[in-house]
Amino acid sequence: MPPLHAVSPAAAAAPPRALSSAARVPQRPVLRHATIEEIEAEKSVIEDQARERMEKAIETVQNNFNTVRTGRANPAMLDRIEVEYYGTPVNLKSIAQINTPDATSLLIQPYDKSSLKLIEKTIVAANLGVTPSNDGEVIRVTVPPLTSDRRKELAKTVAKLAEEGKVAIRNIRRDAIKAYDKLEKEKKLSEDNVKDLSADLQKVTDEYMKKIEAIQKQKEQVLTLSLFYRYIVNIPHVN
Repeated sequence: MPPLHAVSPAAAAAPPRALSSAARVPQRPVLRHATIEEIEAEKSVIEDQARERMEKAIETVQNNFNTVRTGRANPAMLDRIEVEYYGTPVNLKSIAQINTPDATSLLIQPYDKSSLKLIEKTIVAANLGVTPSNDGEVIRVTVPPLTSDRRKELAKTVAKLAEEGKVAIRNIRRDAIKAYDKLEKEKKLSEDNVKDLSADLQKVTDEYMKKIEAIQKQKEQVLTLSLFYRYIVNIPHVN
């Protein structure tokens, strides 16, 4: 039997030594859930930014629709025309004045007459279904009456422009979802928080998709009415 060693009173009264770092029991990190106020604040920032961008996307779609002719001369038809002016693409309206002398023609007066041929060539290449003519001073663009075949082509153009707008809306939604995912990785939002916020964002997305569909339908109706009006005014009157 090994000999017993006496323990001094001082040693017995000393506090126990702390365990070494290797012997300590690891502590689980305490997860703090975001408060309702914090969640609403994050939602407000991201959703408001998404709405603002979606509004701009709707505005772009509407402006693009305005460039689709409806049988009457309208300067907006040339809004998307960009001319290679001295090697730089510039909007036609920035280098020329555009007027509507009557319902079937546009008058383009370049500030620099040397650009007349270039502007004329650009309008022809844009395939707008109009006929430009250059008299050395101005360019006159004749807008032909809307035909049934041309209306179908324009309806396809409108559908394409509408789809481009929807793609833009989806991309904005994707960016907002990424922002929520980033907050989840930073432990500022939980997985359930992100699911709920994503569901709310989808409602916003659906709202703006319906707006695009509404203005697309409105534009198609204008095309139809323009064609109908053309047939009405050309019907011979019977005395």
